[in-house]
Amino acid sequence: MTDMTIVPEQLFLLGNLVIMVAYAAIMVAIVVPVYRAGQLRSNKLAGATALIFFSCAVGHGLHALMTYKAIVAASAIGVAHEHHEAAGWSWPSAVWDLFTAAVGVYYWTLRRGYGVLLGGGVIFVAPGMQNQLDAADARERAARDVAESHRATLAAVAEHTDAAILGVDLEGRVTAWNSGAEAIFGWRADEMIGRPVSVISDEAGAAEQKEILARIGNGQRSVVYEARRVRKDGSAVELSVNLAAIRDSTGAIVGSSVVARDIGAAKEAADRQRALEERTHQAQRMESLGKLAGGIAHDFNNILAIIVNYTEFATEASAASDEVRADLAHVRTAADRAMNLTRQLLTFTRGDTIQPQDIDLNGAIAEVRAMLERTIGEDIAMFARPAERPLVVHGDPGQLQQVLLNLAINARDAMPDGGTLVIEADEAQLDGDELNMQPAVAAGRYARLQVSDTGEGMSAEVAAHIFEPFYTTKPQGKGTGLGLATVYGIVTDGGGSVNVFSELGVGTTFRIYLPLACAPAGVAVPVARTAAPPDGDGRTVLVVEDEAVLARVVGRILTGAGYRVLAAGTGAEAYAIFKEKGCDALLTDVIMPEMSGPRLAELIHERAPGLPVLYMSGYSNGLLGTTRVLDEEFPLLEKPFTAGELLHRMHETLTASEPAPSRQSEPA
Repeated sequence: MTDMTIVPEQLFLLGNLVIMVAYAAIMVAIVVPVYRAGQLRSNKLAGATALIFFSCAVGHGLHALMTYKAIVAASAIGVAHEHHEAAGWSWPSAVWDLFTAAVGVYYWTLRRGYGVLLGGGVIFVAPGMQNQLDAADARERAARDVAESHRATLAAVAEHTDAAILGVDLEGRVTAWNSGAEAIFGWRADEMIGRPVSVISDEAGAAEQKEILARIGNGQRSVVYEARRVRKDGSAVELSVNLAAIRDSTGAIVGSSVVARDIGAAKEAADRQRALEERTHQAQRMESLGKLAGGIAHDFNNILAIIVNYTEFATEASAASDEVRADLAHVRTAADRAMNLTRQLLTFTRGDTIQPQDIDLNGAIAEVRAMLERTIGEDIAMFARPAERPLVVHGDPGQLQQVLLNLAINARDAMPDGGTLVIEADEAQLDGDELNMQPAVAAGRYARLQVSDTGEGMSAEVAAHIFEPFYTTKPQGKGTGLGLATVYGIVTDGGGSVNVFSELGVGTTFRIYLPLACAPAGVAVPVARTAAPPDGDGRTVLVVEDEAVLARVVGRILTGAGYRVLAAGTGAEAYAIFKEKGCDALLTDVIMPEMSGPRLAELIHERAPGLPVLYMSGYSNGLLGTTRVLDEEFPLLEKPFTAGELLHRMHETLTASEPAPSRQSEPA
């Protein structure tokens, strides 16, 4: 009887144990794939389902435990219970356990036809919905592919653009460096990644970079500015820079993107365009003033004719009065001065009668020198340097003489305490792109007259107006303001141009360019150098020029010819660059503030005695030699010069300093 009462209790115990294990297995089947997908916390529905099966497993485990205790207690006292409730179970509990077991079996059956979906918030998916989910997955993958393709295209554009694109963190270290940056600065990406961005700046530029990065770090969205930076070889580069903040996924600023463009060529083109516009405006002003002056001169001549003739009549009628005749003589002298003034006006406006013919400039210089020796003054040393061969131009001899006299007299007036005056003639080859030519002229061969002095010089503001009629800086009564206007009118009427170079306290050089006429028979005409100058072969040239526009032009010419350029604006700056980086040649202006070109060359030659030096100057070689500013044997490139002249002279300077090749055989 006892065995019969215990069998249902044992079955109840066994059933609860089996159901507990099954529910625990289902819980594990849910939790394990969710855990592997990293969604144990985020997939809340999966977690809740697992907890339900866990609680059921615990409940059945408790039923089994209570039944087991009841069976053990009954066996201990040897009593058989008629009622199942005394043994720790009941028929309703058994029926409920059977029901929950059926639910577990049903759930496990469904798992064979349903897949586990580890998506956002969903565990199970019906087989009929799989196609929709697959289509959604395909659309998501396509969108990711498009986004990835877009990022790859954007990265390719950023890598291969001509602009320098950099990534910089808030501490100023480079985090990205594209091929455009390599081309502009000369540093490779592997050389710059992780290094401070201040590597491409001088001391002032590094402070500027630090201040701008601080502004970006403090929340400023972007910064746009222009700056001067330094390439790997030490040469300067003009840049337009755009900085923008870089933010991470949380919105915090972690660095900045930098887009830099080389604007050196653009600034040079803008300078040339501005110079061209100024020359055009100058020509328009001169044309308008010329028409006005010409009209005044013609009307004034009529008035002067009346004054002169009636003065003659009065002189004849007053023969008995010496005082009246003396007064009339003063009137006639003033009238003669006025007639000379109108003659200059008519010459300036090309309204006077001229008789053009072929003129040898050497002969014209000799005539003017003979005239000036009697009037120039003993405290002024005058030198005349004719050309090595006859230079023939077509023009009016009187007008050419007037040009030289006006320039020489202006030079004399600029040297009240004495000085040096040099008049020279030679031949020049122009390429049509020279700066400060008034007006601009076409490329070709020209005869060049140079009148140089060591006088007071002119400021840039004064030099901009010197060719305007009636403009003068001389005291009242000392000048009419027509001398240089007349020079300009004569030269431009003959198809020529004028170039002026002047510095306050140093002196002035006027260069007159006139078209060459046919050379006389039997005279050899030198052929301009047309061969391309040799390549620079990466040799380093230290360029010292205090005028920024010209320095950029020279640097661009040399760089384009294969030279490496180190640029400096003063002698002291150039000497510091030389001590740090050295160079293969020095190209320096002669006269500069604080330290002259020859003095700079002396300091450099103390460290490198054989270093080649090429000087450049707006003053003529004749003037610099006679004033002992520069010995005549030193190579001098006179401004304005063409690109070909610069490159040929630089090559000649480097070649002349190279030692002769050794004839000794190489060791075996």
